[in-house]
Amino acid sequence: MRPVIILLLLGHASPLAAGDIYMIEHADGTVSFTDTPAHSGYALFDVDGPAPTPKMVNPRAFPLLDSFDLLLLDAADRTGLHPALLKAVCLAESGMNPNAVSHAGAQGLMQLMPATAAGLLVTDPFDPEQSIMGGARYLATQLDTFGDTRRALAAYNAGPGNVRKYNGIPPFEETRDYVVKVMDLYRYFRYERPLGRLAP
Repeated sequence: MRPVIILLLLGHASPLAAGDIYMIEHADGTVSFTDTPAHSGYALFDVDGPAPTPKMVNPRAFPLLDSFDLLLLDAADRTGLHPALLKAVCLAESGMNPNAVSHAGAQGLMQLMPATAAGLLVTDPFDPEQSIMGGARYLATQLDTFGDTRRALAAYNAGPGNVRKYNGIPPFEETRDYVVKVMDLYRYFRYERPLGRLAP
């Protein structure tokens, strides 16, 4: 049986302070997440971990799963990308946590690196609207550059330079796994759980 995951965002810290998410596994197998750990038994949650699979996707595991659908739909309309693709990237990148910060320093829902965010005129990467719009513009640029969704996703994950270097998806396990899982999530959000639906 897969352990139940519970997300608890406590307190109202500033975005930078709230960037770290901590987790703890309880004796009954449930896992809780919080940005304000109560004691030293909590471990720092690895935002850089593997992307979720469709079987893992539900509002209990990801309480903010449907919270940003209107922003995603708007960004899709402005960039010409499919909203299901944007939601798939958003979930894979941050688990729908607007305060997520990776070990490499990527920030927010769409996990933009500071330099990339600045180039996209994103002044606050922890603001969901700015993060989603910035990430959508960046992904749209990769799609225009490389011509297909898989290579665009690889560029989003590993950088366009690596896609050019290897003339396709780079031979990095993390990137190849990322592309497969985001494409699975894309199909899931496109055909099985479209944006804007009421969560069960």
